[in-house]
Amino acid sequence: MRTLTEQLSAYAGYHRDRRNIALHFIGIPLIVIAVEILLSRSAFTIGPIVATPAFILSAIVALHYLRLDLWLGLIMAVLLALAAWFGAAVAAQARPVWLGTGIGLFVIGWTIQLVGHVYEGRKPAFLDDLAGLIVGPLFVVAEALFLLGLRDDLRSALAARADRRP
Repeated sequence: MRTLTEQLSAYAGYHRDRRNIALHFIGIPLIVIAVEILLSRSAFTIGPIVATPAFILSAIVALHYLRLDLWLGLIMAVLLALAAWFGAAVAAQARPVWLGTGIGLFVIGWTIQLVGHVYEGRKPAFLDDLAGLIVGPLFVVAEALFLLGLRDDLRSALAARADRRP
C-alpha cells in the first residue's frame, strides 16, 4: 500500500492551481455528503446492528485513512460520521427530498470540481487512478490543516516529493 505522502503527492500533482484547490474545498464535501445521502436510504441488519451502505463504505474508508495516519484518520472518521449522520437524516425524509438533495448535491459538487479542473488545465486525478476518489477528501483536510499552520511535517514531505519530480 502506498504511504500517505505518496498518495497525497500523487493527488497534489493534479492540483496546483489555487483556484482549483479552493473549489475542491466546496466540491469534495458536497460530493461526500451526497454519497452519504444516496447510500443511507436502504438498511439491513447484521446481528444487532442496523447498517446502511453509507455506514459500511464510511467505515472502510475511515479504516483506510487510519492506516495511513492516525490523526488525519481520526479527523476523517469524525467528518465521515458527521456526513453519515446528516445523510441518514436526509434519507429519512420523503423520497423526493432524499433524491433531490442527494442528486442535486452530487451534480453541484461535480460541476464545481470540473470548473476547478478547467482552471487547472488538467483532468481530475481519479481518471488516471480511481484511488483519487478516496484521496480527494483527505487532500482537502490536509490542505485545511496546512492553512491553519498544522502538520508542517506532512507539508514538508509533500514539498520535498514535489521538488524531486521531473
